[in-house]
Amino acid sequence: MNNKIYSLFISLFISIASSAQYNLQIEITTSSSHNNDSVFVAGNFNGWNPSDNQYLFSKENGKSFLIIKNLAAGTYQFKFTRGSWGKVETTATGGGIENRFIKLSSDTTIKCSIAEWSDDFARVEPKHTASENVHLLDTAFFIPQLNKSRRIWIYLPKGYGQSTKKYPVMYLHDGQNLFDAFNSSFGNEWGVDECLDTLIAKGKPACIVVGIDNGGQSRMSEYNPYDFVYKTEGGSQTFAAQGEEYIIFLAQTLKPFIDKHYKTLPSKENTIIAGSSMGGLISYYAAIKYADVFGKAGVFSPAFWTAPAIKPFTDVVTNKLTGKFFFYIGAKEGDKYVSDMKEVAEKLGAKSNAMIYTVIDPEGQHNEIAWRKWFAEFYNWVMADGFNGVIKL
Repeated sequence: MNNKIYSLFISLFISIASSAQYNLQIEITTSSSHNNDSVFVAGNFNGWNPSDNQYLFSKENGKSFLIIKNLAAGTYQFKFTRGSWGKVETTATGGGIENRFIKLSSDTTIKCSIAEWSDDFARVEPKHTASENVHLLDTAFFIPQLNKSRRIWIYLPKGYGQSTKKYPVMYLHDGQNLFDAFNSSFGNEWGVDECLDTLIAKGKPACIVVGIDNGGQSRMSEYNPYDFVYKTEGGSQTFAAQGEEYIIFLAQTLKPFIDKHYKTLPSKENTIIAGSSMGGLISYYAAIKYADVFGKAGVFSPAFWTAPAIKPFTDVVTNKLTGKFFFYIGAKEGDKYVSDMKEVAEKLGAKSNAMIYTVIDPEGQHNEIAWRKWFAEFYNWVMADGFNGVIKL
């Protein structure tokens, strides 16, 4: 990295994934009430598929085991299911659990005990948690570029209605997971509204936030500008790229609507785009392909592994780029994913005039809890003029 890159690396030891291949054997014991049920493992080695027959446990002599062959060295996360996320493992009292993880550097056998399953407990619906500053802009905003409709959320800072002030605008993907636990995956959300309510009350700059719901099963396509073929030992699945159309929708349909109907600062310097995982990928793409629209980006745990072409495209466009880029990833997400993000950030820093802030959290995982933890740091930095002078850890 050259001296244009402003980076915070709080990871002590991050190693690049080795080319060596290893076998992982997993042995499990389960609660007696489901001894005869099929059990699967879902993780970042199989796209988190909860019913992948290539990752179905075998039973022999009263033992349940699975051998996953030819895994590259690195860190892997996983959970056990009985064929769907509605039947995922839990604590003994039915509580959710964090992803299991293992750092693989040799042929390894691990033994795991599954306490209980989620479907054995009455589901407790999460409560609505959105603040009074969050509103539904539309339950079915039309996306002409994709011929679809989507729910859109908007956060208006306290006092917006009584003020003549104009505000920057942040566009965030996966709108279901931003403001309201009731709508979010597994009851976890970013807490964007609570975070901004607190920061603004303390005198930090205010911002309008627009949250766009993801398309569920079409998310892998809508958040990728490139075709992606997901391969397993049992076959492959192709996700046709729709990311270009999605970003054109944001730039040419949604943003003009927001600028017309709300008190915004429409310049690129006041237009931010951010998201996580596939949302991190498409945010980065938007900021480098449409840099005249999106001047700042939050790239959280980007799924660059689904879009190898993003690296050579970065080389092509970087000499024209300025703006601000915040990169975040958790070390526990896996060495390969950390390496991918670092490579892209370093390419961007080596040839552009962009300001870059890179965070690698040694305890971070790939979930809303981690992204919520770092959202305030991202917001404070991206809204500041130039670089922050002081970082408190």
